[in-house]
Amino acid sequence: MSDSPQPYRVLARKYRPRSFHELIGQDAMVQTLGNAIRRGRLAHAFLMTGVRGVGKTSTARLIAKALNCIGPDGQGGPTIDPCGVCEPCKAIAEGRHIDVIEMDAASHTGVDDVREIIEAVRYSAVSARYKVYIIDEVHMLSKNAFNALLKTLEEPPAHVKFLFATTEVNKVPVTVLSRCQRFDLRRIPAELLASHFTHVVEAEDVAAEPDALALIAQAAEGSARDGLSILDQAIAHAEMGEGAPLVTAAQVREMLGLSDRGSVRRLLGLLLEGQTAPLLAAVRDQYALGVEPLSLMRGLLELVHAVTLVKAGRDIATPGQSAEEREAIADWASQLGFAPLHRLWQLLLKGHDEVANAILPIESCEMALLRVMHAATMPDPGEIARMLREGAPAAASAPAAPSESPSGPSASLPASFEDLIEAFWQRGKGQLAQELHDCVGLVRYAPPELDYRAAPSLASDFAARLTPALREVTGVAWRVAQADGPAAPTLLEQEQRKAAEERARILETPVVKAAMEAFPEADLDDRLEQWSA
Repeated sequence: MSDSPQPYRVLARKYRPRSFHELIGQDAMVQTLGNAIRRGRLAHAFLMTGVRGVGKTSTARLIAKALNCIGPDGQGGPTIDPCGVCEPCKAIAEGRHIDVIEMDAASHTGVDDVREIIEAVRYSAVSARYKVYIIDEVHMLSKNAFNALLKTLEEPPAHVKFLFATTEVNKVPVTVLSRCQRFDLRRIPAELLASHFTHVVEAEDVAAEPDALALIAQAAEGSARDGLSILDQAIAHAEMGEGAPLVTAAQVREMLGLSDRGSVRRLLGLLLEGQTAPLLAAVRDQYALGVEPLSLMRGLLELVHAVTLVKAGRDIATPGQSAEEREAIADWASQLGFAPLHRLWQLLLKGHDEVANAILPIESCEMALLRVMHAATMPDPGEIARMLREGAPAAASAPAAPSESPSGPSASLPASFEDLIEAFWQRGKGQLAQELHDCVGLVRYAPPELDYRAAPSLASDFAARLTPALREVTGVAWRVAQADGPAAPTLLEQEQRKAAEERARILETPVVKAAMEAFPEADLDDRLEQWSA
């Protein structure tokens, strides 16, 4: 009877790093760790942090092997290049070494679980050089569990090493962080992931288009495990070629619900040209092909970002980028200014968030793109300010209106000084609003111009802070000047004068006047003034 076939192992497990040489994208950490091992400067606790799938737990197991490897001849010491053939290396790789204990903190969060560790560390390793505790997702431990671990973590026995892994290092107490040697594992670059996937498909005897692997690497967002899981799915989804599956870029896009770059470029072109009907038709065509509306918005955001970087002088060429795409991006970068590009980004970003939370995603996508299209033709705040100063019409198609007197406030700006202060309060600029109220005597208010007299208590940098804040609150550039001419009292002075007049009026009423004569030591309560007002 023939042996039963080996069960299939998913790629993420099959290609888990077995040595530090196979750990991709973490060269700085490997070099630091290698130097520490060679110089005998080993910490008693290590903390690996980073996003999912970058190799935190794999690194912890590799460190355990590096510390306990005895070499093929049984005489070796700690090494950054564990042999992989000695009994400790094989037992640790297979997860059966009695002195390497792994614990998932997500399911062992309590203080009792930590007490078991504290009790066990007192005993020497059974067969290894070091007793190693690997605690995954350590941030899930309770506060009491962390507190119970602190003393042991600070002064553990010489034969014990702690290896922690977490995706949320901000949830780990500072008292624990200060007792560990921390390694921040970085997101793996897409180019490095694509190269790694090339070796994987070759080892799996699978054919794959380079663009397909590039798409998978981008979708992985820096995670080797996520990328291998997507690759596993793509291989299962692929059609059989001549004896081997063939993973194509078109199949990966269909599987992930992605739009191809050419379609995204056509959409952006229609958007910038203001072609409403063709734009809506193109969106619906992509939706019919299975492209998710959110993916469509993300593709447009990535393209606008690329154009902006090229505009700023950065080279963004990648191996998988076509000549047509480079040419289109360069063309847009030469034609569009930074202001329209920033406006496009903000509008698309707002649309992306709306689509992500929408009950009707495709309809929300269409409405968001229509808003982008029409807002793109609007003048920016600087242009609006110029139009206001020169009395120009708001739009080229509108008939020319007679220019208003520069002293008349614009209908689009706060009509009064009090309205301006209220606008500052509403935009969260309370300090400036208070200074305008208490310390500014108005000489002339003719938006977008403001002349004022400053009270002695007003800070010297007031004008420097006020001018940009006015532009932020109203969207228009203002001319602000300090004048020496006649000025109205500050609003605070006006309120105080009004309160004094009201107080005098109340004191002159017959009832209050008689009461004050009867009780000479009495005084008028402010609450009575407020009630009367």
